[in-house]
Amino acid sequence: MTKFEKTLFALRNNPENSKFADLAFVCERLFGKPTMTGGSHRVYRTGWADNPRIVIQSRGTQAKAYQVRQVLLVVDRKQFEEEADD
Repeated sequence: MTKFEKTLFALRNNPENSKFADLAFVCERLFGKPTMTGGSHRVYRTGWADNPRIVIQSRGTQAKAYQVRQVLLVVDRKQFEEEADD
């Protein structure tokens, strides 16, 4: 299991107690460098017309649970589309 897979597994199993660094790692692997960083916010572009960006924000060292769940929905959609293309 790769570091990315382990991190994604941890986010799925405990979104309420996830590290911001782990969420940022997953976002950077999927979407590249953030297009904007300011204070505690990071903005990532997905490339989709209907959902062009993901915004994540830290709460100290923790990620906000609702943002973890939003990122996981995007991960699922991305994996579904990749499987449909095969």
